[in-house]
Amino acid sequence: MKSALIVDDHPVVRAAVKLVLEAERFRVIHEASSASEALELSREHKPELVILDLKLPGVGGLEALERLKANDPECRVLIFTSQDPLYYQDRCMRGGAMGYVAKTNQLLQLHKAIQALMSGYSYFAALPEKAHSSSPLHRSETQLIDQLSNRELSILEQLAMGKLNKAIAETMHLSHKTVSTYKTRLMKKLGINSTVHLRDFAKRNHLI
Repeated sequence: MKSALIVDDHPVVRAAVKLVLEAERFRVIHEASSASEALELSREHKPELVILDLKLPGVGGLEALERLKANDPECRVLIFTSQDPLYYQDRCMRGGAMGYVAKTNQLLQLHKAIQALMSGYSYFAALPEKAHSSSPLHRSETQLIDQLSNRELSILEQLAMGKLNKAIAETMHLSHKTVSTYKTRLMKKLGINSTVHLRDFAKRNHLI
C-alpha cells in the first residue's frame, strides 16, 4: 500500500491534499501540522511520499526538509507551498526535494507532481532566468537572498513579520543571543540598518 505524509499547519489544506492522495490510490496517509510532528511520524512510519509546506510554525519547512532527508534519504519530498518558487525552488532542490508546486496552481498540478515523483521523476517549474527577470536593483537583491542560509532566510521572514527576537528564539528552539547574532549578521549581509527597512526588503521581494 502506498503511504504518504502531509505536513501543513492548515487543516483545510491537509484535507484537500488528502483527497488528491486518495485519488492517486494512497491508502495510508498521515498528517502533521509542524516539523517536529512530521519528523516523528516520518521516523515511525517511513512514508514513501512527503508533501511539505514551507510555512510551518517553529522550525520552518526548509529546515524540516533537511531533517526529513537526513532521517530517510530515500523518501520522496514534494514541496506544496505559497512561497514564491523564484526564491525557494532552487533551495528545495539543493535540500533534496524532488518536486515543487505552488499553491496558486490548480490541484491538477499536484496530481501531476505526485504521479511524476512516484514514477521516479522530479517535478519542478521552469523559472525565468534571474539575471534577466527584473531591474538591476531587484537582480542584486535576489542575489543577496540566494546567499543567505536557510536559517537566515527563516529568521529574516519572521523579523519582517514583526516578531521579536525572544519569540523567534522560542519558536525555533534557539537562544535569544543566537537569534540576536543572526539578526546582526542579516543586517550586515543585506546592507540594511533597521527592521523597518528589513520589512520593506522582504515585502519587495515577496518573502512575506
